[in-house]
Amino acid sequence: MVLVVVVPIMIQNGITNFVSLLDNIMVGQVGTEQMSGVAIANQLIFVFNLCIFGAVSGAGIFGAQFYGSGDHEGVRDTLRFKLVTSLALFLIAALVFTGAGEQLIRLYLNGEGEGVDAEKTLAYGMAYLKIMIPGLLPFVLVQSYAGTLRETGETMLPMKAGIISVVVNLLLNYLLIFGKFGCPKMGAEGAAVATVVARFVEMAIVVVWVHRHTKENPFAHGLYKNFHIPGQLAGQIFRKGTPLMLNETLWSLGMAALMQCYSVRGLSVVAAMNISSTISNLFSIVFIAMGNAVAIIVGQLLGAGKMEEAKDTDTKLIFFSVASCAAVGVGMALFAPFFPRLYNTEPLIRDMARDFIWVSAFMMPINAFVNASYFTLRSGGKTVITFFFDCGYVWVVSIPLAYCLSRFTGIPILPLYFICQAADLLKCVVGYVLVKKGVWIEKLVDNN
Repeated sequence: MVLVVVVPIMIQNGITNFVSLLDNIMVGQVGTEQMSGVAIANQLIFVFNLCIFGAVSGAGIFGAQFYGSGDHEGVRDTLRFKLVTSLALFLIAALVFTGAGEQLIRLYLNGEGEGVDAEKTLAYGMAYLKIMIPGLLPFVLVQSYAGTLRETGETMLPMKAGIISVVVNLLLNYLLIFGKFGCPKMGAEGAAVATVVARFVEMAIVVVWVHRHTKENPFAHGLYKNFHIPGQLAGQIFRKGTPLMLNETLWSLGMAALMQCYSVRGLSVVAAMNISSTISNLFSIVFIAMGNAVAIIVGQLLGAGKMEEAKDTDTKLIFFSVASCAAVGVGMALFAPFFPRLYNTEPLIRDMARDFIWVSAFMMPINAFVNASYFTLRSGGKTVITFFFDCGYVWVVSIPLAYCLSRFTGIPILPLYFICQAADLLKCVVGYVLVKKGVWIEKLVDNN
């Protein structure tokens, strides 16, 4: 059961992140300013992505438990809730990025960077962001549909659609970034066009498949007949889901704020962080997939009323996640000196990126435990607790620490980054206590 859930998610995320890595390298070949501009724009899009993730995940808690109790109508209602909420958030994000994109990007153009032009970085970032805005629409639809498919045990179709999407993205990246086979040489803008087209392809595959296979997906019957969502369920999802959406949004804003703190040390830091985060994301697929497994498998067991089995399964999944990521961290550390050499950038930025990757490798098992603890708490609908555990910790501990160290001390960027990352050790202790106490063990749905 675990491998059936984990492996397709790992494959999909692995391919997606690998293509993102190649995409990043391609953009990095055309200049540091283009690479930095794209990195900053993607930091803003990351906030939106996590906001959508939080919105659909709140309903997803109920979707997994409805499926576990055999209630397909309940699954349909949760998908409707996801669609309405995510489309509303898309409209808000489009307005914000259109009206305030330049001001948001300028927040990261601090300090002095060796050979990095701030105004060029701004121009490339804005051009990339404007093209990416239409691509947010297929993203929200895919997240709504694919999340529901995974909650009902169908992990293969989202994986296949994701694979096709990233292949399209990769091919178009090569053609449009470098201007191959008669295509225009668009640089960073080409990367944005490729991503948008690939997202529409993925959306078409997922949505069409779901509605052509209603026997396998009974929740799709009459999905758009109306958008009625039972008031009691909507209220439950809102109460449980709002803290989760706020958590994901504030957490992602916290990550953006941390990057802004690091950027005070110069634009070269932004470039190095972009390189290191790209490879870190690729290696992080293990604990991300395990977290999804915790949410889905444990959520289904709770929905079926199997409380003791849920607790035992959760313990095993957490142990497996941490052990796997310890091994992954070793591999990541060994790879650290070689990956930055693939970029056409200054030696200082390459060396800085290598050091950041080493820090991320050290943190891999710690991140795995924190992530699994978070999804454990969420599987039982303890979204208020997850709110304080996740984003509360970031805003109360991590950001004040990074802000003070970056503004009021002369500490170099590497020890500053390490101290801020290592602060998550305290979060591990908090997560252990909460999971051990079993505060998350709760059945949310009624079979009747």
